[in-house]
Amino acid sequence: MNGIQLIARILKEEGVEWMACFPSNPLIEEVAKLGIRPIAFRHERGGVMAADGFSRVSDRKRFGVFCMQNQAGAENAMGGISQAFADNVPILVLPGGTSSDRITVRPEFSAAQNYQGITKQVEQILRPDQVTNVMRRAFHGLRNGRPGPVAVEMLSDICSQEVPEEHITYHSPKPIHQVPTRGDIKDTIKVLLSAKRPVIWAGMGVLLAGASAELTEFAELMNIPVYTTMPGKSSIDERHPLALGAGSGATTLAARTWLQTSDVLIAIGSSLTMTPYAQPIPAGKTMIQNVASIEDINKDYDISIGLAGDTKETLAALIDEAKGQLGDNGRKGQTDVSSEIDALKQQWMADWLPILTSDEEPLNPYRVVWDINNTIDKENSIVTHDAGAPRDTILPFFTATTPHSYIGWGKSTHLGYGIPLMIGAKLAEPNKFCLNYMGDGAFGMSGLDLETSARIGAPITTVLLNNGGMATYPGGFPTAREVYGVSHMIGDYSKIAEGMGAVGITVTKTSEMVPALKEAQKLNLEGKAVLIDVHTRFEPKRSRF
Repeated sequence: MNGIQLIARILKEEGVEWMACFPSNPLIEEVAKLGIRPIAFRHERGGVMAADGFSRVSDRKRFGVFCMQNQAGAENAMGGISQAFADNVPILVLPGGTSSDRITVRPEFSAAQNYQGITKQVEQILRPDQVTNVMRRAFHGLRNGRPGPVAVEMLSDICSQEVPEEHITYHSPKPIHQVPTRGDIKDTIKVLLSAKRPVIWAGMGVLLAGASAELTEFAELMNIPVYTTMPGKSSIDERHPLALGAGSGATTLAARTWLQTSDVLIAIGSSLTMTPYAQPIPAGKTMIQNVASIEDINKDYDISIGLAGDTKETLAALIDEAKGQLGDNGRKGQTDVSSEIDALKQQWMADWLPILTSDEEPLNPYRVVWDINNTIDKENSIVTHDAGAPRDTILPFFTATTPHSYIGWGKSTHLGYGIPLMIGAKLAEPNKFCLNYMGDGAFGMSGLDLETSARIGAPITTVLLNNGGMATYPGGFPTAREVYGVSHMIGDYSKIAEGMGAVGITVTKTSEMVPALKEAQKLNLEGKAVLIDVHTRFEPKRSRF
């Protein structure tokens, strides 16, 4: 058995059922022989993004895998890997490598060297007897510590050699759950109970740990409102009386008010990374932080109590301690906080309802969001945005209900992420309705993967805002735009979709949007990918404070 064959067998042992790829790489044939389905995307970046989407909804129990050739293939994948790295998503990337005698010769591309800044860990297989050790470390990294992409570069001449019999046996590494000390747990509850106006900041770590139920119980027990980050959106049912909503650069009035006025902030499952695509945290607060990796504590903020450890087990310990101090019912039933949240939500919606429900044509993007929010079965759907204007228009206003009913992403902002991301999510949850909300600029980056969706039987729906330009930048470069038309784009995207095996639906009137969404759901159930080409106008207004 050579190195490539052994890697394929290890993937099979780890429960991998499909592998995103873009030929050529000998691993593609070897996994196919073992019943692992190789799925070719139209670009390496798209394959990485699909692996990302699969991992995001799999809660560190299954992992997206992507394989590509060396040189150009490994180079092309860097954008997708960078996004997964920024968002802390565990994926396995398996680039082919040059021969061992060429790894230091220009212009040979070394993934092991060049991926250092965009992966959690990266290794080369330098001898055939290293395969099992390297792959064990890779899966250990996927399951433990800070989540992120793990890459293994397979040097062509090394991995084609026979692996010595004594080095073939592979043992799958298990998750190792750390928990904070009892003293830090007690101190946390003490600080929260003495706080006048505490708030919970919930991140994607809640979702990856499968800890949404614990988060809700803890919030109810302590009577503390919950704000969710963009990647943490859906970690609490946003219909809950204590849910403040989620935020990117845009957010809800309730969320912004509590973030500004709180005296104690406890981050649960969050790296608390400062980014232009997250809500700022005003200075002067007492801050407590739970996160899987101790390296993220005190990274961007002054943290009073660090709770490094598994989020689910940390919440369980906090719940137990709170019940010990407050009794089993804690502060459940108190309505002062929920009443204030409700009043803020009503005030905010009174300002936004006219635009959300506007019958003006061409449609504004908020009306499209309103129709999505009120039409689809959210408990049985997965929705995502693309970068730019679609992100900030949908994120505050779409109501996430169950874990992963919404995938928020974007600490880096790679246009076109939504289509392959949803393909990966559909492969993870084939019975869910998977919808991507994107702009025409983003479509140009990944639109050809509609063909992938149609070809592989992973039907998704893309709602495309066709406004003839990049809506995020309508006033950013007036001379370039007005004299040279730099941001002007045209396209009959329904026809493009039809040409790639999907169904195209064109929407030009407000009355057509809901029927189009219902038709898309029906067509997806029949196995057909759908693109809804919605002719919209620019809308500069954002829910920012």
